[in-house]
Amino acid sequence: MSYFDAASAAPLHPVARQALLASLDEGWADPARLYREGRRARMLLDAAREAAAEAVGCRADEVVFTPSGTRAVHTGVAGALAGRRRVGRHLIVSAVEHSSVLHSAEAFEAEGGSVSTVAVDRAGAVAPSDFAAALRQDTALACLQSANHEVGTVQPVAEVAEACRAAGVPLLVDAAQSLGWGPVEGDWSLLAASAHKWGGPSGVGLLVVRKGVRFAPQAPVDERESGRAAGFENLPAIVAAVASLRAVRAEADQEAVRLRELTERIRLRVPQLVPDVEVVGDPERRLPGIVTFSCLYVDGEALLHELDREGFSVSSGSSCTSSTLTPSHVLKAMGVLSEGNVRVSLPSGVAEEDVERFLAVLPGTVAGVREKLGAPAPAAVTVVRAQELVVDSLGKRCPIPVIELAKVIGDVPVGGTVRILSDDEAARLDIPAWCEMRGQEYVGEEPAEKGSAYVVRRLS
Repeated sequence: MSYFDAASAAPLHPVARQALLASLDEGWADPARLYREGRRARMLLDAAREAAAEAVGCRADEVVFTPSGTRAVHTGVAGALAGRRRVGRHLIVSAVEHSSVLHSAEAFEAEGGSVSTVAVDRAGAVAPSDFAAALRQDTALACLQSANHEVGTVQPVAEVAEACRAAGVPLLVDAAQSLGWGPVEGDWSLLAASAHKWGGPSGVGLLVVRKGVRFAPQAPVDERESGRAAGFENLPAIVAAVASLRAVRAEADQEAVRLRELTERIRLRVPQLVPDVEVVGDPERRLPGIVTFSCLYVDGEALLHELDREGFSVSSGSSCTSSTLTPSHVLKAMGVLSEGNVRVSLPSGVAEEDVERFLAVLPGTVAGVREKLGAPAPAAVTVVRAQELVVDSLGKRCPIPVIELAKVIGDVPVGGTVRILSDDEAARLDIPAWCEMRGQEYVGEEPAEKGSAYVVRRLS
C-alpha cells in the first residue's frame, strides 16, 4: 500500500517512536511536583520546550503545548481577540484557511464580532495589498496560514506580517503544514502547529504567543502551560513530537529537493496521461510534497475508492467525498474545478517506484470511472438542433450536471446557449470551471423554480 496522504497525517517518524517509548518510562510523573520523579519529568518538559522554541525561532517561555493543533488555533484566536477587545471586534482571515480558523471566526461572529475574508487568486494565494486593505482601526487580529493544506500553495506571510505590524495588528499564523520544512519567516505575533503533520504523535499541538502580545485565555485557567492549556501534559507525546520535529528538520533540505522533483513529475505528466485534467495550486511557491489536480467527468468518491483498490491512499476536496455534498471551501475560493479532485501528499522517504506506479495506474482508473458515469467521448460528433437547450439535472449530483452539459454543448450553434438546471451546490463552482477549461463562456446563474439555472454560451 502506498500512503499518499501525508498532509492529513504523516506516518510516525522512527525518532518519534523511540522517544515516545523512552519517555513512557521516564516522563510519567507530574512535572509540577518537586520529588525525584517529578523533577525528572520537568527536565524532559523543559528540554522539549527549549527544542521546540529553537525550531520555531522564538523564546521558550513563548511556547505552549496543547492537546491538538486545532485546540492551539482555537485558543490562540480566542485569547488574542479577548486580549485586544478594547481595540475593537474585527477579525481578518483568508478565504482558504483551515477549518479550525474558520470555525473560530464563525464563533466570534456569532458573539457579535465582525469578520473580513480576504480573497485568493486562482493559485490559492492572497495578495499582501488585499490583506493590508482589509486592516481597520478596530482590527483586533489577523490570521493567515503559512501554506495551504489542500493545494500546497505557500502564502506571503512575511509581507502580510509587515503590513499588520505597521498597523499595530497581531498576526496569527497557522503553520501546521509548513513547520516541518522550516521556521515561518516574518514578524508574526502568534503561531499554531500540529505534531502529526510532521511525523509526531497525534494529540500534541504548539501555540506560540510572542511577548508583548495582549492575550487573555478564555478557558478556565490552571497553573499549567502559563494558564493557556489546562490539564496534565501528555509528556511522552510532547517529547516524541519535538524529537520528530528536530529529526525532520535535519532531513528537510535534502528531502525537499527529492519530493519537489517527484511532485513536479506528477504535475507535468498527469495532464499528459489523462485528458481533461486541471492541476491546481501555485506551480512554484508551494510545499515540496503536495500536488493537487481535478479530473472532469469524475466522481471524486468513486475515484478515491478505485485508487484505494489499486493500493494508493489519497484524499480529495471534491464535494462527492463530502457528507455535506458541498465543494471544498479552498477550491471554491480559488474558482477551480472540484469534481474528481485528488490531493497527492507524499510522505518523507516515499519511493520513486511508488510514484511511477501511481502514474501508470491513474489513466486507466480515471477512464474506468468516466465510463461508468457515461462521460462524453473527447472527440464526439454532434449535430446542431437548437439555439438554446435546457438540461434538467435536478436531483443529480456531481459530476453528472457537468457531464450532461458537455454532451449537449455541441448541439447548439456557436453563440447559442445551454441552460443547466441543478440543485447541487457543486454546480455553482464546477460549471464555471468547466467553461474555463473548455473555452466556453459562462454567462451566469439565474434563479429557477427548483435550484438554479446555469447559463453557458458556446464559443467554439
